[in-house]
Amino acid sequence: MSADKNPTRSTFVVLVGFCAVLAIVIAGGFWWVTRSNDALAGETLDAFPTLDRSTLSQSQSELLATLEKEWESGAPGTTYAEGVEESWCADFVSWNMNKIGMPYSNPNSGSWRIPGVYTLQEYYESVGTFVPLGQDYRLKTGDTILYDDSSPFGQHVNIVLRNDAGIVTTVGGNENNSVMLHRFNPDDVAGIVGFGSF
Repeated sequence: MSADKNPTRSTFVVLVGFCAVLAIVIAGGFWWVTRSNDALAGETLDAFPTLDRSTLSQSQSELLATLEKEWESGAPGTTYAEGVEESWCADFVSWNMNKIGMPYSNPNSGSWRIPGVYTLQEYYESVGTFVPLGQDYRLKTGDTILYDDSSPFGQHVNIVLRNDAGIVTTVGGNENNSVMLHRFNPDDVAGIVGFGSF
């Protein structure tokens, strides 16, 4: 095999290859940034909703304050999962409950952190606060909505901030790998299995 006798041509080929890879990375990054704002259900919100906190319990008000702070922080999922890299929607819920002094208890480990949606449902069932889909129930601030794989969120859980005549505003961790706000009618969303009553 003979070596390339034209070093300028070799440098040009390497430079073109590098530029092509760089263009692909930039295009992929642009796609990801624009995609990360896509609504998974209903619509996304870019401002934390205002609520009349005088109508809420002290625990609901404390939870709202914590959730708003976390939504604004942009913290990574490992913040809520004790440093573990994993799907973190249930971690986000249990972390915020622990933060306001109302820790959950993982039925498998006893820890405040519940890393899975099914385990979170087991917890709610064990304390009598799980409401299966189909029961007459009006969602309120602090409740959670649990979803199976068939939902637009995939297997997921998020927290209800407000309920306006059946249109809910939620905040959830690990929605497009961030903390997001969504507004939607639960009747229009497939895959809801039930609710965790606050």
